[in-house]
Amino acid sequence: MEPVSYKRRDCQDREKIEDFLAHARIGVIGIAGDEYPYTVPVNFVWHRGCIYLHGMGSGKKVRLLADNPAVSFTVYQEQGTVTDPVPCHADTAYMSVMIFGVARKVDDHAEAAEALQMVMDKYTPGFYKTKMSAAMVERYRSAMDGNAVAVFRITPKHLTAKENSAEPDALFLHKNL
Repeated sequence: MEPVSYKRRDCQDREKIEDFLAHARIGVIGIAGDEYPYTVPVNFVWHRGCIYLHGMGSGKKVRLLADNPAVSFTVYQEQGTVTDPVPCHADTAYMSVMIFGVARKVDDHAEAAEALQMVMDKYTPGFYKTKMSAAMVERYRSAMDGNAVAVFRITPKHLTAKENSAEPDALFLHKNL
């Protein structure tokens, strides 16, 4: 795999990367498509060094992953536009992580339940009073297609991270317009 070419933006701080992946809310999975690459924004959790995501047990994402499990997964957060007296020096403050790896459907109901519980805790903390169980995962069927929920684990083979941090007073505020 190619390392980050813009060395000044390369982030090697494992703790910062782990924290970013634990708290970021949306990632984009890139899958080899039928005619074009297929990229989809998804909810996810970072757990035990892997990305977990879920979806309907049918559909394009499930079909494409079955055909070619090699994926990329991108998580990014823009923090704002960095101003500069020289227009060509204006920039963007951000953090991003790209994961290259393999996505496999999780067949173990206990592992799937653990991942789904983490998704619920991340996106709807405290809302559901009943914890997700392996039995619930095994029995659940979608009203849309009658299939069980699909949980996927992306195991990273390679990961890169980039950042361009800026002090808050260096960021352009749209309220100044």
